[in-house]
Amino acid sequence: MTRARGFTLIEVLIAMVLLVAGLSLAFATLGAATRTTTRGEAMAGRSERMRTVEGFLRARLTGTRPIPFDIDQSRAIAIRFIGERERMRFVADIPDYLGRGGPYLHDFRIEDAGEGVRMTLALSMVQAGKTVEERDPRPPEQLVGNLREARFRYRALDQEGRLGEWLDTWEATEQLPLLVEVTMVDRDGVPWPPLIVSLPLAPAFSAYAQPVQTQ
Repeated sequence: MTRARGFTLIEVLIAMVLLVAGLSLAFATLGAATRTTTRGEAMAGRSERMRTVEGFLRARLTGTRPIPFDIDQSRAIAIRFIGERERMRFVADIPDYLGRGGPYLHDFRIEDAGEGVRMTLALSMVQAGKTVEERDPRPPEQLVGNLREARFRYRALDQEGRLGEWLDTWEATEQLPLLVEVTMVDRDGVPWPPLIVSLPLAPAFSAYAQPVQTQ
């Protein structure tokens, strides 16, 4: 009778090496696919966050109305728009789901949030050219956080009817700027696409304004 021949030690070792190599390749492929999926989800989430925030800002700015919300006593003029590098105030109507509807003062602020900055929005009712202090005012809502930096800038026509330079401060508070720019950079250094919004009602209230940029 012939004795059945088994596997030699060399053959077993070769089979184990091939098995380990196959498993390593499978795990590497699975890890790469997982990382790609995670990066894709992160990018999609970031893009959706950008679209949501910028869409909200665009809607609020395009809805700006030339309604006074205060009086500059020193110059005896109505205040319709206050613009600074880290704060912006104007009146626009809001939908019912954000309040009672009607004209509200929109107060956007860029604030220190410890590790980075955030942008908040406070809303106050406006009646008869004055801001109304509500009995139970709502605290400011965070619009976007986890930012490294953010700023507002403003633009108007010069006396020759041409677009002037971008300004960090809007001094002609009785008028509306023609354009508002919002720039933001995420805390990891990735810049958002610059948001530049034209105010539809601005031409009638900003003709040849010459605001001064502060240093």
